[in-house]
Amino acid sequence: MLSTIKSFSVGYNPINQSNTFTSGDCITGQITLELAKECEIYSLCVKLKGKAEVSWVELDGKKSKTYHAKEKYFSIKQVIIEESKGSINNQGCHVYPFTFQIPAQDLPSSFQDTYGKIVYTLEANLSRSMRADSKAKAQFTLRHNENLYSDPSLMIQQQDITEKKLKLFSSGTVSMDANIERTGFHQGEGIKVAASINNKSSRDIKPKYLLYMKISYFAKGKRKLDCKKILKEVDDPIPPSANQAVTRVITIPPDTCVSILNCTILRVEYRLKVYLDVKYAVDPEIKFPVVILPALQGPDGEHLPAGSEAYAGSDMPGGTSFLQNPPASGPFATPPPYETHGMYPVLKDSTEKL
Repeated sequence: MLSTIKSFSVGYNPINQSNTFTSGDCITGQITLELAKECEIYSLCVKLKGKAEVSWVELDGKKSKTYHAKEKYFSIKQVIIEESKGSINNQGCHVYPFTFQIPAQDLPSSFQDTYGKIVYTLEANLSRSMRADSKAKAQFTLRHNENLYSDPSLMIQQQDITEKKLKLFSSGTVSMDANIERTGFHQGEGIKVAASINNKSSRDIKPKYLLYMKISYFAKGKRKLDCKKILKEVDDPIPPSANQAVTRVITIPPDTCVSILNCTILRVEYRLKVYLDVKYAVDPEIKFPVVILPALQGPDGEHLPAGSEAYAGSDMPGGTSFLQNPPASGPFATPPPYETHGMYPVLKDSTEKL
């Protein structure tokens, strides 16, 4: 028997080359319904939705326990064909346009991984008498539109010192004084690491660099931590009894997920670990928190080359703003330590195994 509905879909129209949206943007689209024969429609509607959700399972003895949490940002419904009135549609293709404005809220960027997601969708629902509803969904990408001048803390230089006295198979001490020029960096941008390394030991030491992601999921008073390596780089060895100044630029891959610091159940953070590889000893290390911001964009949403200054906000002398919306105030401040979140167990960096 031939089905009455040949196809049912919902789609949206991109507004820029990167095919992304931000809070406050208008999103237009259309529902497309193709009928094989005449059909009576009871109702037709479309929803604009945004939500975050996390879920994972832990073993407790022989039993397993599921941790789940959801955070709803908005759900806006638009009725195309009102309920109970009905509409007779002829055979063929029918297109129903719609327009929404994404709420001008402090919305986190789209994200999806093993134990959680932040998703923004368009969902269409078609109802017919004596038939199961037909549903269609389209997911779009929303980015939290920030730049380096949105929050003064993103421009703060970071510096730290570490020293290690070697024992067992080595002798002497090694020390490192390292710094990075600021805290916030855009996708595709380089992080310049400057270090002064003093090798007063009996062995060669290798400066190494590791950029990694920390994803935290929160549910029912528990926290699950998932760490992922983004990239690792190695410098030339420094011989014994040598003092060297080392500079390295660590380029953030353009497709790296942006930091997510404004979601209560899902958090994406980054660390740049600078450490000295010493054989038969615990490596001295320094960890710098790094905030990764969306790639720089031009007026049409195209990605600008890393290091471009054309994105500078209108508050900068001679700058031209390419932001689609004014930046929100301060959502990317350097996050507080987890010890301040009393409802969650403390999990220090030493458990990261990175």
